[in-house]
Amino acid sequence: MATPEPAANEYAALINDLTYSYQGVFTRESITAAVEEARAALEPGATIPTYLPILVGRFAKEQLMAAAQADGRVVKSVPEILFICVQNAGRSQMAAALAEHLSGGTVHVRSAGSMPTDQVNPLAVQVLSERGINLTESYPKPLTDLAVRAADVIITMGCGDTCPFYPGKRYEDWDVADLHGQDIETVRDIRDDLQRRVSALLRSLGI
Repeated sequence: MATPEPAANEYAALINDLTYSYQGVFTRESITAAVEEARAALEPGATIPTYLPILVGRFAKEQLMAAAQADGRVVKSVPEILFICVQNAGRSQMAAALAEHLSGGTVHVRSAGSMPTDQVNPLAVQVLSERGINLTESYPKPLTDLAVRAADVIITMGCGDTCPFYPGKRYEDWDVADLHGQDIETVRDIRDDLQRRVSALLRSLGI
């Protein structure tokens, strides 16, 4: 009998862990499907295959939680904010990290991209580290219908019509410069622009 590949063992263990975590909320079949969908979404852009199961696990867990929130299977205790930009490699990642940091955890944030790239812009990581915010474990994530359905507030930055519209949700489109090809000083200016916008958003939510 052939020995399963290490990756196969990792995905099997991941499905077991998520099945235990979501017992009574999702079936094993639903969790297996979520893991397979997360792998299909992230694998084409994976630059280091060894880390792929870890990222797949994180993304599958996010999607399962979004599905549970969207369907009312779990009650949201804090507002949910979704930040979207095309590549999910700079602006949306920075905005999400700033919102989490400035709110002190009193909101839950997600970020996504309509055409995600393979890594977060290193300058975004650098300029946030200057404010004591760690972005090194973040990774670009594809925009999904579940993430939009679960959100209370949806902030787009250059995505146009790619974001699904659901009545009853708050939508804003922020005119924020793209990080691509910018120097460090310009990226710092973009960071400060995002911080002002995020601070105003949080105030409007009473946070």
